[in-house]
Amino acid sequence: MFHDLGIGPRDVVSYLLPNLPQTHFILWGAETAGIVNPINPLLEAATIRDICWAAKTRVLVALGDLPGTQIWQKVLAIRKEIPTLTHVIRVMGNPVADKDILDFEETLAPYPGDRLTFSRAIHPDDISSLYHTGGTTGTPKLARRTHFNEVIMGWDIRTMGGLSQNSTLLCGLPLFHVNATTVTGIAPFAVGAHVVLLSPSGYREPSIIKNFYAIVERFRATTFSAVPTALSTLLDIPVGNADISSLQYAICGAAPLSVELFRRFEAHTGMKILEGYGLTEGACASSINPKDGNRKVGSIGIRMPYQGMRVVILDDRGNFARNAQVGEIGVVAITGPNVFKGYVEDVHNQGIWNDGHWFNTGDLGRMDADGYFWLTGRKKELIIRGGHNIDPAAIEEPIYKYPDVRMVASVGRPDPHAGEVPVAYVELVEGSKVTCDEILNYARDNIGERAAIPKEIVIVDKIPLTSVGKIFKPALRWDSIKRVYAEELASLGNMALSVEISVGEDKSHGTSAAITIRPAPGISRETLMQRVQEILARYTITYTVHFLSEEKREPQNQGS
Repeated sequence: MFHDLGIGPRDVVSYLLPNLPQTHFILWGAETAGIVNPINPLLEAATIRDICWAAKTRVLVALGDLPGTQIWQKVLAIRKEIPTLTHVIRVMGNPVADKDILDFEETLAPYPGDRLTFSRAIHPDDISSLYHTGGTTGTPKLARRTHFNEVIMGWDIRTMGGLSQNSTLLCGLPLFHVNATTVTGIAPFAVGAHVVLLSPSGYREPSIIKNFYAIVERFRATTFSAVPTALSTLLDIPVGNADISSLQYAICGAAPLSVELFRRFEAHTGMKILEGYGLTEGACASSINPKDGNRKVGSIGIRMPYQGMRVVILDDRGNFARNAQVGEIGVVAITGPNVFKGYVEDVHNQGIWNDGHWFNTGDLGRMDADGYFWLTGRKKELIIRGGHNIDPAAIEEPIYKYPDVRMVASVGRPDPHAGEVPVAYVELVEGSKVTCDEILNYARDNIGERAAIPKEIVIVDKIPLTSVGKIFKPALRWDSIKRVYAEELASLGNMALSVEISVGEDKSHGTSAAITIRPAPGISRETLMQRVQEILARYTITYTVHFLSEEKREPQNQGS
């Protein structure tokens, strides 16, 4: 169908769809005929239009007009503004009296389901997909991935995950994201495994979370992929009488996972968590804790087969200087047949490669003596909200346009459910009386991505700067952690006479918090420590607790 609509190897099919069987048909059909471009349907219409411009979209497939959805309204608002667009295809929804809009089922009906009606020889380096990986202002970043990138990644996931035709995977992550299309797409399909789509909205659907363990029992699910947000929510759902013995493991990635949450979830379900690491530019995954080997809790595991992964030290210009020593924090770099071919717009390709074909992920980490990797921070400053990448510029650039704002910097604030949420620190022009609420309302009206709207505006006298005048974001991240931990630990109430918190750089963990508590009379340190661990269990920032007495200050256990 796509071929007959004029889609060839260099032409792009974009889609705006929830998790439906048709989404998979469109995804793999588009790659077979040409190039697919999955788009997050929750983005604002103008951002979707900009992505289609950058991708040079020829065919746009979208969910039709259905109650409770806004996707079709966005399509109608932008379709005349995409100069390369030749066809719009509607999946489900109410029929429309417009000859330029095709019905998916009706258009597809004449075609055989067991063979292609055209011939195409696919070269390994042919571009298969353009995934949007950040940037909602200016030029969107679209990652150019090849067919070989996706095939080797499917093989890696199958190998490390032990997938077979007897496997059944639950898909709750969105099918515009590389995790869902790979871990619950090409990898299981390649071995004839089963995939269960957990409603069009996936984990965002409350009834799916509420009935998750009953769904596992019903379909005898063997594994599922999730982000820490989903695991944190599932921890609150009783397993009850559901038989979940079929579950072998869960794969968790996209954002750091609290060690305490890791342990609690395994105790809650009796299953393994395999924490891994990856990114769109690496086709999905670069490392994972081995299913049948030594799992190091808190690490992102070992590199996957046929991939290169290392930690490097860069010079002041961002160029490769040397490989990091064991345990030394540096920038994580990857290479191999899974690594993409750069971004569509060359402006985004500056400085992304070092020492040849090694991709600079922008993530900070270290490698231990056994070859396990540990993340310690993000040099590129992306905010990851529930696995969704948010470019700080998408927040900062609109707020900069507010007349009374002199300077703005956005960072991720720890959050027990989403991992982190965006907050914006603002320095006002002298004499301004603007309030946080006024700036926040302006942000809501002017930021093009709903997930990027800050949860909080913090007005400060001065935004911290480096010696060369650049904004020093680590200090703002430390402040956001301090604020969150202070707010949470206020629930200690009269168990503590005082609580003091300082946050700063840590050579092993990247960032850590030092919490100093003066116990109330009659309250034991053991009781206080247990309560602190309960309060902070769902946060990933490492902390140490010290107790003060009249005589001396004594350190207690470390948590994370």
